[in-house]
Amino acid sequence: MLIDTHSHIYAEEFDLDRDETISRAKAAGVEHIVLPNIDSSSIERLSSLAKSDAEYFSVANGLHPTSVGAGYKAELEYIYSDATFAMLPNVVAIGEIGMDLYWDDTYQDEQKYVLDFQLSYAQEKGFPVIIHCRNAFSQIMDVMSAGDRNGLTGVFHCFSEDYEAAKRVVDMGFYIGVGGVLTYKKSLLPDVVSRIPLSAVLLETDSPYLAPVPHRGKRNESSFLTSVAEKLSLVLARDCSEICEITTMNAKKLFGLLR
Repeated sequence: MLIDTHSHIYAEEFDLDRDETISRAKAAGVEHIVLPNIDSSSIERLSSLAKSDAEYFSVANGLHPTSVGAGYKAELEYIYSDATFAMLPNVVAIGEIGMDLYWDDTYQDEQKYVLDFQLSYAQEKGFPVIIHCRNAFSQIMDVMSAGDRNGLTGVFHCFSEDYEAAKRVVDMGFYIGVGGVLTYKKSLLPDVVSRIPLSAVLLETDSPYLAPVPHRGKRNESSFLTSVAEKLSLVLARDCSEICEITTMNAKKLFGLLR
């Protein structure tokens, strides 16, 4: 069995075949899916899907860094209101949050503020965090080390840094999120995951993005998580069933799904 720890299956890309996509995921052995939020515009879609099967879906609520702009204060107020949390069933994390300086660094300072706010909220409420990091690893680590983050844990989703960065993440008690990028020809991830404990790895799709080989270039979906697990088993020379068992337990521990 597998857990997809990061999927945006509530997005409009799935509007025409969402039920079929979910059925394919279940048939592929994906026993649970975590749905991270993007911003205020995605809350209603996220809530609707999560409520349709509260046993199968868990929710992460947060403000994505690429949605941080001039109106970030209003976004934060809405997303972290009691009314918004009341709309969302089975919230298990704060996310996805972080920093993204790949396309534009105009709101870099605002992204830092928003990240700090959301980390502090997660810490206060006892939630793990789902970190989005793109061209901003040092900046994120600066924010995370600027205050007392005692007890805070989470995952750096869609990890794309080198081994030294991965070691820093694991040493502070966080997990590495591994998805379709692991299967790409020029990916650094095979080297990274071969040098960190499997107990620090979570599997994810980030669907509809970053589909693994042999589906690369197509819309990603949770059923494709089997391709990631199979590739990881080859990289680590371990049985695929063992990969699935350990990464599933990792996800259950982080997100409190053991009950």
